[in-house]
Amino acid sequence: MRIAVTGSSGLVGTELVRTLTADGHDVRRLVRRTPRTADEHRWDPAHHQLDDGVLADVDAVVNLAGVGIGDKRWTDAYKREVLDSRVDSTTTVAAALAQAAAADPDRPRVLLSASAVGYYGDGGAEVLDERSPAGSDFLADVCVQWEAATAPAEAAGIRVAHLRTGLVLARGGMMAKIRPLFQLGVGGKLGSGDQWWPWISLRDEVDAIRFLLTADVAGPVNLTGPEPVTNAAFTEALGRVLHRPTVLPVPGFALSAVLGEFARLGVLAGQRALPRVLMEAGFTFTHGDVESALRWALDQH
Repeated sequence: MRIAVTGSSGLVGTELVRTLTADGHDVRRLVRRTPRTADEHRWDPAHHQLDDGVLADVDAVVNLAGVGIGDKRWTDAYKREVLDSRVDSTTTVAAALAQAAAADPDRPRVLLSASAVGYYGDGGAEVLDERSPAGSDFLADVCVQWEAATAPAEAAGIRVAHLRTGLVLARGGMMAKIRPLFQLGVGGKLGSGDQWWPWISLRDEVDAIRFLLTADVAGPVNLTGPEPVTNAAFTEALGRVLHRPTVLPVPGFALSAVLGEFARLGVLAGQRALPRVLMEAGFTFTHGDVESALRWALDQH
């Protein structure tokens, strides 16, 4: 397949491009800087600019672009950047795909566009699947607008799947930040520890995207492991994997003091989300429980 990927330098995008290339696909990376290699093509999502020819003959776009949710403290300006970077990139590729479909309506196309389990807001202990309604906080609103930005592609008859991803477990990302604390023996549950963490291994995240390239699936898809756990259970599992104690909880007020609003919505809130659509479509997880996913993330690659 000819596959264009946005956000290809991120945690998921880097591994996805490597894997798709190894699979034998023709992968095109959309980048905002000057292209350095033949597989890179420049675009400017902030101004909705993408050369007409880049997507003219592609079979699929995997849209992962967007600034990091927790990379900076949530000022009003950064919250606007979080929203705009997602909506602008999605609108740009959706419109370009729609234009390509109009010029060549016989070519089947698919848009796999990132979203997040934050769509559901803080779900407490309620079991959530793709039929559950949207939440009402900032992250939920971002996800609603993010998913709505695919409308031009859907109107053009392109199959669109919204990848509502959970916490991706890999050597990098969040694990790179918290592993040193646990290795020093100062890791512990965050707040009460009762919030549900819908994790997924990077291996399963990438494999699920590969699966969805050809599976007859459209609409929202939870990219989460089949057994979500509470933060307390996640903490205990990580302690077992690293052979370290996990007896020093981090109070919620301390997290709020350091992280601001992000602590309440991104750390102390949670979603007990299940990957119903993936499982019903026949996807098989390599890592079915959080401990095996953590062992793979930290020890096996």
